[in-house]
Amino acid sequence: MTRIALDPFVRDLDGESAALRAAGPLAEVELPGGVHVYAVTRHAEARALLTDSRVVKDINVWNAWRRGEIPMDWPLIGLANPGRSMLTVDGADHRRLRTLVAQALTVKRVERLRAGIEALTNASLEKLAALPAGQPVDLKAEFAYPLPMNVISELMGVDAADHPRLKELFEKFFSTQTPPEEVPQMMADLGTLFTKIVDGKRANPGDDLTSALIAASENGDHLTDEEIVNTLQLIIAAGHETTISLIVNVVEALQTHPEQRKKVLNGEIRWDGVIEETLRWNTPTSHVLIRFATEDIEVGDRILPKGEGLIISFGALGRDEEQYGPTAGEFDAARTPNRHIAFGHGPHVCPGAALSRLEAGIALPALYERFPELDLAVPASELRNKPIVTQNDLYELPVELGCPFGGDA
Repeated sequence: MTRIALDPFVRDLDGESAALRAAGPLAEVELPGGVHVYAVTRHAEARALLTDSRVVKDINVWNAWRRGEIPMDWPLIGLANPGRSMLTVDGADHRRLRTLVAQALTVKRVERLRAGIEALTNASLEKLAALPAGQPVDLKAEFAYPLPMNVISELMGVDAADHPRLKELFEKFFSTQTPPEEVPQMMADLGTLFTKIVDGKRANPGDDLTSALIAASENGDHLTDEEIVNTLQLIIAAGHETTISLIVNVVEALQTHPEQRKKVLNGEIRWDGVIEETLRWNTPTSHVLIRFATEDIEVGDRILPKGEGLIISFGALGRDEEQYGPTAGEFDAARTPNRHIAFGHGPHVCPGAALSRLEAGIALPALYERFPELDLAVPASELRNKPIVTQNDLYELPVELGCPFGGDA
């Protein structure tokens, strides 16, 4: 089996995903830093593995980890070994750690956040409208980033004053280009910042999920301080990164498919269809690290060996022709059915999926209603991915907003 090296600069994610699919349902890959793992690249096999109890989150199962081959200054160490949280345990411990988060993020509870998300969206649109006319705007920085960061911060009780430092640290956390000598300090700084937030909530609890986690630990649910801090970090990281990319990717998809954009804006295609198709076709999460095989596991005609690491290559399996047919590589906002698994599957399915969908479902229609003439300020071929092998993340999304409400002011 030929090993495929994932490009740390993410210069051609579509081409890389196609190469992974061509390698079969299970591909050998090399992560940045020379770390060797396997990748599942097909939809059906991914669904099966994500519910297979022989595939676990315990890093101590990993042969390379037990042999001491994974250095603590590996740029992806924070994703492979992020500390104890619902992300890194299975079974009863996973259910214990996930319960409070899942209860806070049910579809019904998330729907209660609608008014607040609408208010934040309108405030962001007002700021966009106040920018100098005729100048390109980075829609990612000015619109796609502030909304999910503000929403998840309010949910978790994180002060807006911490946002600049969080942005700085998460840029390093997710990047494969973070210098190895900076990785240990970056990880320590993240831990210090989130510990400070938890300590503040312990002293002055509020109506937020961090306070609820602390209260649960004090009322017999046995969450350790490490588990609370790591859970907070996990939710903040996942709760804004995915939604930022989703909003950006929808805009890019619509602007490069004008006929479908026209149908969306005149109501022929529903916005939820646009969002679901973007999640499949240009998924916000390209690869998810990392699970480990407790025994040899058949994957199609291949074997995932005992003790080896497994990543889920959502960028590859989202365009799997065996699942989506011969048009799998095409963007079709009217596609039905569209049973993708961009938010995962099985016990570790993303608990924030409903929140991300709600944010995108509010922000995108409002953006295009306010700026129906919005267009890319550069050719799509000039848009560049950031060097993040786990996230499908652009550096920026330069757009020309046009006249608000399509007027001629």
